[in-house]
This record gives sequence, C-alpha cells and structure tokens, in this order.
Amino acid sequence: MMDQYLATLQFPGQGSQRVGMGKDLCDLSPAAAAVFAQADQVLGFPLSRLCFEGPPEALNDTANTQPAILTTSVAALRALEEHLGEPAFVAGHSLGEFSALVAAGTLSFEEALLLVRKRGQLMKQAGERNPGGMAAVIGLEATQVDEWCARVREANGGYVGIANDNCPGQVVISGDEQALQAGIEAMVAAGARKVVRLAVSIAAHSPLMAEAAAAFRQALEKVTIRPPKVPFVANATAGPLTDPDQIRGVLCRQLTSPVYWTGSVRWMIRQGVTRFVEVGPGEVLTGLLRRIDQGVERLVATQVLALGT
Repeated sequence: MMDQYLATLQFPGQGSQRVGMGKDLCDLSPAAAAVFAQADQVLGFPLSRLCFEGPPEALNDTANTQPAILTTSVAALRALEEHLGEPAFVAGHSLGEFSALVAAGTLSFEEALLLVRKRGQLMKQAGERNPGGMAAVIGLEATQVDEWCARVREANGGYVGIANDNCPGQVVISGDEQALQAGIEAMVAAGARKVVRLAVSIAAHSPLMAEAAAAFRQALEKVTIRPPKVPFVANATAGPLTDPDQIRGVLCRQLTSPVYWTGSVRWMIRQGVTRFVEVGPGEVLTGLLRRIDQGVERLVATQVLALGT
C-alpha cells in the first residue's frame, strides 16, 4: 500500500470524458467492473457500453456525460482502494465533487449516480431555455478577467463572469451569447494570449443555471447527506466542509457559483498536502496542478496501481 500521508484524492469533472474510458479498469479490476454493472442497472440503460464504445456525440450529451464521468471515477476509486491509505482531503472539480463525496462516504454511489443524471438533465434544459456558452481565457489572471467581465456586464446589460478559476493563467468565463462574445473580445483586447470558445451550449456556473439550481435543490432534499469520513474541500468556498447541511447547500450553489479550483488546491497545500492523486478519466487536474504548484507530487490512477502492486 502506498503511503498517502497528507494526500488529496482529486476527481475530474466534465471535459475529461473520452470514448473507451473505464474499459482498461474493468479488464484489470472486478471491483471496477462491478461499478459499471451497477450503473447500468440503476440507470436502466447500458452506460458502460456508451463509455467503452460511444458514439462520442451521445457520450458528450451532458445528461450522459455526468453519470459517465462519475461512474468511471468511482470505478477507478474501487480499483485503487487496496493501494490507497486514507487521504487527508477529497476534492472534485465541479461535477467531480459528487465522486469526491462518494469517496468520503457522504453519498452512496447509487445516490450520487441518480443525482448527477438529474443534474445533467436539468442543466441541459436550462441551457435550451437560456442559451449561452463558455470560453477559456489563457494568459490573464483571475482578477483581470473578473474586472473585464464586470465592465462588459455594465456596458452590455447581459451576463458574463468567471465560471472556473482553474490555475494561474487559465480562467473560464461563462454567460449569455451576446455578453459572452463581448467578453471574448474584451479579453483579447486586454492582452489574453488566447481565448478559446468551449464546445458546450450551456453557461455553467453562472446565473443562467438558476432555474436548474432551484429544481436540483428539490432533488437534493430527498437524499441523505452523511458527514464525510475525511474533509471535503468545496469548489464554492475553497475550504473544507464536514456539515451535511452545508454540503447540501454548496452542491446546489455550485451550479451558479464559480469553481475556485486554484484557491481550493492552494488551501490544501497550505495544510501540508504534498501528494495529489487524480482518480478518474484523463489527467486534466494533474495538468492544472502543475501550473498551481510544481513542488507537490502529482499522480494519476494508473500510476498508483503500478506503484501499489
């Protein structure tokens, strides 16, 4: 078993999905395969086949993407458990918070799966009623992006604002179509090295998701939130939460609130965390961590499996 003293398990969110994800885990681990089989049964359709074979357009539908990433992340967690000690903290990027809460024992896998399926459906519906989008701003700091978004809102009357503070020099903005386009132009004029429109049709982590947040709160009220076995570091506060009512509140709030990922990671490092293990598909969070602090150890699930044998 690996020494996991002062380690964090970090779980990725939307954007990490790819066709074929999880298949290698199922081939190696009966525990991982059991997670996919349970997901198929709970949801009533072959999510596993969608993850393993696609097609990409179906996997990238947010109503499918969210349960697919959660399932792959929890499958990786189950495959890793015999190789992992208890972490100091768990954290997830946006959707990844639900995987983190499964790891902390706050939600069961089935509860989390049904919640994220509902979350994805509600966000998709909100996007259809309030069209918007997102764009990654490269080369400006969050304070600069926030200032320019405020200017655009004042001049434009629509909404654009920070959705994700991912790492130094990488901030994602979100908003309605007109304000987002004005925001993109403002960031270019302000000296951004690059501004990339993301391939999403929703304005996640913005007030345009208020309708989805209100409906999602009703779903959350029906679920028992248990105290986490290890502290859960929340996107909305960039700090630890252990109270079930507070956790319920931030899971609803995160739909309209920015993801303070840089602040969350830096808070954990200040507590003495020296190792971060990314549990789920891809290496997106590991890449962000490299930009936040190069002094900490960065591992992904496959590395832990190799080191733990």
